[in-house]
Amino acid sequence: MNSDKIKKMRIPKEVHQIENSKKDHGIICKILSDNNIEALVPGPKASPYEEGIFKISISFGEQYPFRPPTFKFITPVYHPNIDSSGKICLDLLRMPPNGSYNPAITLESILLSIQLLLANPNPDDPLQGDAADLYKNNRKLFYEEAKKFVAKNCKFTVEDDNFETEIEIDKKRLKLSCEATQK
Repeated sequence: MNSDKIKKMRIPKEVHQIENSKKDHGIICKILSDNNIEALVPGPKASPYEEGIFKISISFGEQYPFRPPTFKFITPVYHPNIDSSGKICLDLLRMPPNGSYNPAITLESILLSIQLLLANPNPDDPLQGDAADLYKNNRKLFYEEAKKFVAKNCKFTVEDDNFETEIEIDKKRLKLSCEATQK
């Protein structure tokens, strides 16, 4: 079976798997085309990102699943391992020997790893040196800066016809969507 057929069967199956377990992690995905998905990832609790919901673009190349998809934050985020263009530094997104991606790794595993990365930055492998330095040297100030980015870049609206879901926040059911504002 060729890579394209595998991709066309695997992506909907994995999105369905994420949908079935969203109550555990709050992550939702929407298939935009055969090669593109959007995901909404809630910020992890007890982190400076907990008030945010982050939109991530996922693109699948011709060699997926034998090569990793490309993940990119659409919502701006202040983080040592995420640069201003949204690129993410995470081992699961790189091929060996410098990374740990393999075709058995699921989209859900990668999205959960990204959610975990938000809560636990790796300042020793940064894409944003200033954020890494601040994280290492003044954690309180880093958290304040990260929270400012969340407050500035994640706006919640009641309705968005293109990407709407229900997410439990503060034990209330609300219709939310995240608008990524780029400056």
